[in-house]
Amino acid sequence: MQTVVHDGRTTAYQVVEGEGSGHSALYVHGSGGTHRVWANQYAPNGLIRPAAAVDLSGHGKSEDVDTTPGKNTLIAYASDVVAVAREVGANVLVGNSLGGAVAQWVALESDWRPDALVLAGSGPSLPVYDALREWLDDDFDRAVEFLHGRDRLFHSTDETLLSRSREQMRAVGQAVTRRDFLTCNEFDVTDRLDAIDAPTLAVCGEHDKLTPRDYHERLAAEIPGGEFAVVPDAAHLAMLEQPAVFNDVVAGFLRSRLGVSED
Repeated sequence: MQTVVHDGRTTAYQVVEGEGSGHSALYVHGSGGTHRVWANQYAPNGLIRPAAAVDLSGHGKSEDVDTTPGKNTLIAYASDVVAVAREVGANVLVGNSLGGAVAQWVALESDWRPDALVLAGSGPSLPVYDALREWLDDDFDRAVEFLHGRDRLFHSTDETLLSRSREQMRAVGQAVTRRDFLTCNEFDVTDRLDAIDAPTLAVCGEHDKLTPRDYHERLAAEIPGGEFAVVPDAAHLAMLEQPAVFNDVVAGFLRSRLGVSED
């Protein structure tokens, strides 16, 4: 892991070097996650190289930040992303769920602009089920198990995949995971999508109950130059469940918009 110091804190990220088309991707994880959810994308045999995957503040190896859930946390996470993007020279921003919200915020509010966005398992708003918000307050184990129910984070019933994901969420911990989900619940840029000027791909897992198909269709319809794609046999974390299909879909989009090759 490498680090960058910004805004009084240290943010960690995984980086993979490589020679490619002159483009570089930065991957942003979702609520209760870390850079590891993108292992099949930033790997040497994954998508475009060089590539980096960030641990947002309070996740993985990154220092935490003292913010209330909502806009202040979103601003802090966006600062993490911009700092790493500048450090590694990234120009393609790929975000999942909360990471997609952060990516949209960066595109709308920061003075760093990506050349392309990929929003996976995300939407222009990300309302969180009332009971889940309650469990994140007082029954974290129940919240974790709910999220790992069929067709939420995963369509697959592969216990190895599920167990690793539960372990990662518990390692991030209740306080940060709760902050993440409450930040999602307050996020809403529905009326601002037409101001996103980067070509954007909205990628939906076929069975995703957390951020269903219509969230992604709205992104694709209202962002100028937006596109929509579905990954079959997957739910919210399609990049983990169906990495080969996910990578092919994203590579096709980047090839058509930026001339990016997988080789």
